[in-house]
Amino acid sequence: MSFTVLIPARLASTRLPNKLLADISGTPMVVRVAQRALQSQALRTVVAADSAEIVAQCAAFGIQAVLTRTDHPSGSDRIAEASSLLGLADEAIVVNVQGDEPLIDPALINAVARQLEDRPDCAMSTAAHPIGDMAELLNPNVVKVVLDARQTALYFSRAPIPAARDFAGQPWWSANRPNPLPPPLRHVGIYGYRVGFLRQFPLLPQLRALWHGYRIAVHLSTDTPGPGVDTAEDLERVRRLVANGPDLAPAV
Repeated sequence: MSFTVLIPARLASTRLPNKLLADISGTPMVVRVAQRALQSQALRTVVAADSAEIVAQCAAFGIQAVLTRTDHPSGSDRIAEASSLLGLADEAIVVNVQGDEPLIDPALINAVARQLEDRPDCAMSTAAHPIGDMAELLNPNVVKVVLDARQTALYFSRAPIPAARDFAGQPWWSANRPNPLPPPLRHVGIYGYRVGFLRQFPLLPQLRALWHGYRIAVHLSTDTPGPGVDTAEDLERVRRLVANGPDLAPAV
């Protein structure tokens, strides 16, 4: 399997300023993400930074980084530029690992890359895992996904999908119910791209790959991935987890 991990790294953050350089047990967050990615089967792991400060911090820890423009509207635009700067071929596969996922499982990165490699009919890949309770299903902050029989994404939504006629009592997927249906799926924000498609993706109106007819293969993980960092509370939680078990990673 041949792929590259690209980590878009934007220094500005509304909720947690400079969070990608936040210290986690002596290591900047984005560097810790890259160190986790280096444990995957990727040929190369590169941080696509928007500032010289991030590039310098990566260099101090022996992490490859490239400096990209500051005006990119999304991480997809940033890694598309990085792909060009690195001279990646159109048929190459890249995995976009978010810079605020310091507990990312290297095996999950491998699985997302393999899912795309095995599906020549798809332009992208991503991941999902079973939802465990009704509160999570009903939470609008949780993105859900519905798949077809080949594990290709049909629809993403913050609404509870698939919906059942009766939400009262036990969830319809509960093992305590007769003839339980499969559980709903939570989308995990990691993406694989074919580079040729990645270069076109930022040009699509509203970045809606499915709406434009592109197919997305989905890897089904058996467990919930480690927590990402959006808030100061998230950062403290990750710091505690790393301090108690720096090599902790969920199964895939």
